[in-house]
Amino acid sequence: MNDDRGSGSILALSIMAAVLAIASLVLPLSVVLSAKQQAAAAADAAALAAADVAVGALPGIPCAAAIAVVAANGAVLDGCRVDGTIVTVGVSVTVIGLAVRGRATAGPPASGVN
Repeated sequence: MNDDRGSGSILALSIMAAVLAIASLVLPLSVVLSAKQQAAAAADAAALAAADVAVGALPGIPCAAAIAVVAANGAVLDGCRVDGTIVTVGVSVTVIGLAVRGRATAGPPASGVN
C-alpha cells in the first residue's frame, strides 16, 4: 500500500517557495518603477518652477528654483539649461544602488497654439 502522508506538506512548501521567488523578483522591479515615477514628477515640477522664474512670474534664478523643487521631491538635479524662457532639467533618484533619471522641459506655449 502506498503511503501518501506528508505529500500535501511538500506541495504546500513548494507553492510557498514559488510565491516567495516570484515576489523577490517583482519587488525590486516595482521599487525601480516607483523611483522612475518619482524622478519624472520631480523633473516636471522643477521644470515648471524654473520656467515660471524664467518668464518673470516669480522672482529669482531659474536653476535655483529647480534645485529647491528637486530637493523637496527627494531627487538630485543633474542638469539645468535655460534657453530664453524655456527650461530643461534632468534629475536622478538613487534606489537600490541604481540611478533612475528623469528629464522635463517647460516654458510658455508656442505662438499661435490655441
